Amino acid sequence: MSIVEHLYELRTRLLWSLFAIVLTSIVGFWWYSHGPFGLPSTGHLLTGPYCDLPATSRAAITRDGECRLLATGVFDQFNLRLKVAVATGVLMACPVWLYQIWAFIVPALHRNEKRYTATFVALGGILFISGAVLGYLMITSAFNFFLSVGNETQVTALQGPDYFSFVLNVMAIFGISFELPLFIIALNLVGVLKYAKLKQWRRGLLLSMFIFAAFLTPTGDPFTMLTLGAALAVLLELSIQFARWNDNRRRRKNGDDAWEGELDDETASPAPSAPQPVGASASPGSGTVGPATPVGQPEKLMRTSIPRSGFDDVL
Repeated sequence: MSIVEHLYELRTRLLWSLFAIVLTSIVGFWWYSHGPFGLPSTGHLLTGPYCDLPATSRAAITRDGECRLLATGVFDQFNLRLKVAVATGVLMACPVWLYQIWAFIVPALHRNEKRYTATFVALGGILFISGAVLGYLMITSAFNFFLSVGNETQVTALQGPDYFSFVLNVMAIFGISFELPLFIIALNLVGVLKYAKLKQWRRGLLLSMFIFAAFLTPTGDPFTMLTLGAALAVLLELSIQFARWNDNRRRRKNGDDAWEGELDDETASPAPSAPQPVGASASPGSGTVGPATPVGQPEKLMRTSIPRSGFDDVL
């Protein structure tokens, strides 16, 4: 395919992804205030970490004392509902856009590597949702600490746009972060990143996971940063062990002692053979040096007499 054809295919993949996100966003817009199948609405679900605080830690801005967020603009409520609907749509449509990403890469893979499409999409969706749920749980624990420390002297009244932006950003950061081990596994499956390199980079990668968590965690508390870093470290180690198993499987399947010149960690290098003395007897094909053979006398060169007239003719 030419570059233009690749761009056309990329445009088609993006359009299908956007179409799926639009459909799921419509469902998310309705789900914001309605709970289907006995489930809580997304509006009540996202305000849970704030509304679960003691009544003395949050401001009562309604007459009946019901937990509500504060809206100070004309379009705040509509924009907030639309933002939550789009975020819900992206989360619900993650199997579709993950499949479109993988389908765009598949033509460059071998036939035996294309069978991982369903597994890649399923694991990607599970990891993204798991990360978002973990981020939601971390928000709850962070609010219990930050919004109840000084409730003796002040009370918290959060605005809807700021609160929902904070919650959605944390959930998105956790969800996207959980996709990093899957990216490592995908590179190993296509043969780009091997276990030998991952083993060599293990300490640096583990440290980078905690640095990544420290920079991207918006709460700033050490508990949330350590939780995200520890979860990423566990997923990274699982992806490294998968790369080890996959490389060993590929090596056994090909019948080679090493994959592209690399030995397994449990396989010892072959010991070099002892040198044989010159002149020792050797069997044919053994590879050792045979007995020395004396070099014969050089044959005498015969002189050829050329007449004087021959030289004159040549000159």
